[in-house]
Amino acid sequence: MLLELSITDFAIIEHLDIEFQSGMTVLTGETGAGKSIIIDAVSLLAGGRSSHDFIRTGAKKAVIQGSFALDKQNLAYSILDQLGIDHSDGTVIIEREIFSNGRNSCRVNGILVNISNLKKIGETIVDIQGQNDHQDLMNVEKHINLLDEYAEPSIQNPLGDYRNTFDKYVKLKAINDKRLKNEKQWAQRVDMLNFQIHEIESAKLTPNEDTDLESERDRLNNFQRIHDALINSYQQIDSDENSSLDAIGSAMSNMQEIESLDKSFHEISENLSGAFYALQDAASQINDQLSNLEFDQSRLDAVEQRLDTISQLKHKYGDSVEQILDYESKIKKELADMQGTQNAQDNIASQLSNLKQELIQKSAKLSMIRKTAAANLEHEVAQQLADLYMGKAVFEVHITENQVLNRNGRDSVEFYIQTNPGEKMLPLVKSASGGELSRIMLALKTMFARAAGVTSIIFDEVDTGVSGRVAQAIGNKIYTISTRSQVLCITHLPQVAAMSDQHFFIQKKVANNRTTTSVQKLDNQNNIDEIARMLAGTEVTKLTREHAEELIKLANQEKAKIKKIA
Repeated sequence: MLLELSITDFAIIEHLDIEFQSGMTVLTGETGAGKSIIIDAVSLLAGGRSSHDFIRTGAKKAVIQGSFALDKQNLAYSILDQLGIDHSDGTVIIEREIFSNGRNSCRVNGILVNISNLKKIGETIVDIQGQNDHQDLMNVEKHINLLDEYAEPSIQNPLGDYRNTFDKYVKLKAINDKRLKNEKQWAQRVDMLNFQIHEIESAKLTPNEDTDLESERDRLNNFQRIHDALINSYQQIDSDENSSLDAIGSAMSNMQEIESLDKSFHEISENLSGAFYALQDAASQINDQLSNLEFDQSRLDAVEQRLDTISQLKHKYGDSVEQILDYESKIKKELADMQGTQNAQDNIASQLSNLKQELIQKSAKLSMIRKTAAANLEHEVAQQLADLYMGKAVFEVHITENQVLNRNGRDSVEFYIQTNPGEKMLPLVKSASGGELSRIMLALKTMFARAAGVTSIIFDEVDTGVSGRVAQAIGNKIYTISTRSQVLCITHLPQVAAMSDQHFFIQKKVANNRTTTSVQKLDNQNNIDEIARMLAGTEVTKLTREHAEELIKLANQEKAKIKKIA
């Protein structure tokens, strides 16, 4: 259950700290005082959608914190375990910050979580039933969801299995539709890839080939310069007329004769020896180059032609041979993938047919489960409506099978009702009044609450459109739910407020041109005064206070009866 709620800079709330207890808690106050804002804050802790518009004017962020105590069987624990969040003390503290730039920060027991995981946790802790939930009854497309919620224990796994198959079918069909739509583009792409691969493969490129060929071309184009330089160099080193090698050899011999006489002579001798042998090696290398040097015009033409071929490929596929070869690998993989997909899609019609037959069989199972659940729902709703002074009403669930499959199967579900004997059964959306919708939704929620396992159920003005004994019946029904789960209830009905175990008064104040919301926990006397205000309106008299006391006394009697039954 919700133990504590802290709200800072949220809408018109500057700061609030509220402690809750088990049983039934009501929140009352004038319209616009901020009652629903408190419920909106709890909704955000449960993973509801946020907006920077929630932030109080002038503040940088809104902060909401809630502390929840869970029983040992709560489904939230398995989710917390999956997320690695400690819950050893049985308490879950949720904090959510909303920043002006739209960013959200969500923490559970101090650990950051994303909105998706926060919502999973919140769904197992809090169930919020608001005025807008009546729209589910007025929207025929939502009726199947309500029936499935009632049938959840038996339909959950078959429906999940069906939806997994349906998602596979939809995905495969989308691939097939795209292929059929783009078959021409597909074929053109395959042809282009085949052409490019053939063009690159035909060139038979090798790594660094372009740089090697460019070096060879430079040698062939500069043959005469190379030849002249080698000849001149060799003649300078070793020729009959002027041999540098002979001169250095003679100097080396002379120094070798006196090198033993002085250390410096020995050093000079070694330097001359090194120079002589180095020059001798250079002469030999130049001679080898001259021996192998020849000009081949046909080879030059071949090199130029090969470089031209590589240049054309570079213009299309990359700036170097390495990039061209990388591109070749990439398009080979793409072609293989496309051909693999092509081969797989050759049998796609058969796959789609098999999946559709599987969906038909699984949807038939869903229909059987729904029809059984519908019969039970009709019976239980009749009992609940009798408690809410609609004992003559007849509630029916109409299920029809469609030819077209969707994510829920092939069933269409619509609620019908006969509110008075002798009238025709009519669709609920066409015949129920606002007060009747409130009671029908409360009847459904009473049944759903039995199996939901949530620790806190919130009713946000679900008693709209009713009064008198019906209002008392609704108060009794909400109190009955509170014997199994903590209930927080926003109400404008004194009959409902009188049934509370805890009563908070929400008030809006204006100070220094700023509007703020405050919350006051009412003691017995203030509780009487507030219920008297709800009975009388603007002016509270002694008689209305006495009426309020009588209403509370009768409510306590009703509560005692309900506790005995519960």
